[in-house]
Amino acid sequence: MPLLDWIALTWFLLCWIGYTYFARIKQRNSSTIANQLEANRVEWLERMIQREMRMADISGLGILQRNVTFFASTTIFIIAGLLTVLGSTEKAIVLLQALPWIEIDSRATWELKILILVVTFAYAFFKFTWSMRQYNFAIVLFGSAPDIEDPAEDRDIFIRHTNWLLSRASNSFNYGLRAYTFALATLGWFFNPVVFMVAATLVVGVLYRREFRSATLAALYNASHHSNEKTLSAD
Repeated sequence: MPLLDWIALTWFLLCWIGYTYFARIKQRNSSTIANQLEANRVEWLERMIQREMRMADISGLGILQRNVTFFASTTIFIIAGLLTVLGSTEKAIVLLQALPWIEIDSRATWELKILILVVTFAYAFFKFTWSMRQYNFAIVLFGSAPDIEDPAEDRDIFIRHTNWLLSRASNSFNYGLRAYTFALATLGWFFNPVVFMVAATLVVGVLYRREFRSATLAALYNASHHSNEKTLSAD
């Protein structure tokens, strides 16, 4: 494989792994969608304990689980399609060589690109399925939630550990979605390595903006802050 392809692949891995560690460290002292959702979930759990009927809460959690299940099943079909393409390499190369702007240096290079996509989606599949199982565990915890009359210590323990589990489930789902976005960047490799590197860089920029600078994050923060102000004024 040409040297430029190896450089592009290395840059892609640095962008993916580097951004993952960067986001994990930065969220310790910065507001992100992940830690803001964690604060919102605490409010959700506190209000759920005060309700006698909790079917709406369990149904909401089930909707989150079904979203993850959809992506997990879709990923299986994508992997199956990629393996089918890998098994028909000769036909695929002949077909793509007739298209403009597509560069295919060799059969080995083509197969490596497909394998990178397979590994990326396989990683996403494992993240989605683990997230799905964690949401299953959370549904069990919701069913055993304490009542408002129970000791405050029991309620605090339930909220803390349930929120921890939901955060892990949400993070796993987020990692799976992140793999999808980087897989889209990998498609640029089929044009040429430079497009691949530019696409990986753009993905990092988009992810950073959404997780640290988006209007969605501001809305989550403002909703939680407004709710806290109402609670304080009521007290």
